[in-house]
Amino acid sequence: MNNACHPLDNPGLAARLQCALDAAQAAGELTLDWFCQSSLRIDRKQDGSPVTAADRAAEQLLRERIGQAFPDDAVLGEEFGATAGRTAGASPYRWILDPIDGTKSFITGVPLYTTLVAVMEGDEPQIGVIFAPATGEMTYAARGGGAWYRRGARQAEPARTSATASLAEATFLTSEVKSFGPAQGPLSRRAYEQLETTCRLTRTWGDAYGYMLVATGRADVMIDPIMNLWDAAALQPIVEEAGGRFGDWRGRPTVHSGHSVAAAAGVFDEVVAITHAALPAL
Repeated sequence: MNNACHPLDNPGLAARLQCALDAAQAAGELTLDWFCQSSLRIDRKQDGSPVTAADRAAEQLLRERIGQAFPDDAVLGEEFGATAGRTAGASPYRWILDPIDGTKSFITGVPLYTTLVAVMEGDEPQIGVIFAPATGEMTYAARGGGAWYRRGARQAEPARTSATASLAEATFLTSEVKSFGPAQGPLSRRAYEQLETTCRLTRTWGDAYGYMLVATGRADVMIDPIMNLWDAAALQPIVEEAGGRFGDWRGRPTVHSGHSVAAAAGVFDEVVAITHAALPAL
C-alpha cells in the first residue's frame, strides 16, 4: 500500500497507524464479496438498523488483525461490543471499529459506504482511518502526522479542507434527513432547514463518506444529529489534521456527545451558531 504520513514521534502510535491502515483495507475489501449481491440476508438489530454477514465478517477480521499485533489493546466494535486487552491496564490504547459505516447504502448497492478504524488514547482519538472499498478511496490521519488521501494504487497526498469562508458558498452534507426528526426535538429539523436554505448546495452524501469529502475539500459542512462512538472516533483526527474543525453541536471538540459537526475552519462557527440553537429541545 502506498501510504504517507509525517514522521510520528511516538513509535507506538506509528505502528498502530500502519496496522489500522492495513486492517481497514483488508476488512473493507472483504465486504466487496457481499456488495451488490441480491441474495444478501439482511437482519435487524434491536434498534431497527440493518446488519449483514459482511458487517460481522469485516469486524471479525479487524479484531483478528488487532489482536495479533496489539493483544494488550482494548477494542470496541459496533457488532461485537467491548473487549479488554490480554493484560488489563497494560495498554492505554483502545481501538474503535465500525466495519461498515453506511450499511443502508451497502445493502442498496450505493458505493458510498466505508470501513472505519480509530485508535484512542484515554478518551481522545489519536488515529483515524476512513476506507471506502467500492470507490477505492482512503483518508487517514494520526495526531501530528497530517491528514492524507489516496485513491486506488496512487501515492497518498495531503488532505486539506476547503478555504470556504461563508455558508452562502458552502456545500452542506448530512447522512439522512429523517434523522432530524421528532425524537431529536422540533428545533433539530429547523437547524437542518436553516442550513439547507443558507448553504449553496445540499446533498445526502452521508455517513463517514461525507466527512471524507469535508476532509478533502470537496464539501464544506457535514452534520449528524445522531452519532455513536464508533461513528465519530475516526473522524475527528482526520478532519482536524486536514485543517478543519470537528465537534458536537455546541462546538466542543469531542466525539462523545452523540451528535457531530465537521466543517472547514472558515464556516464552522457559522454552522455551530445554528446547531447550538437547536440543542435545548434535544
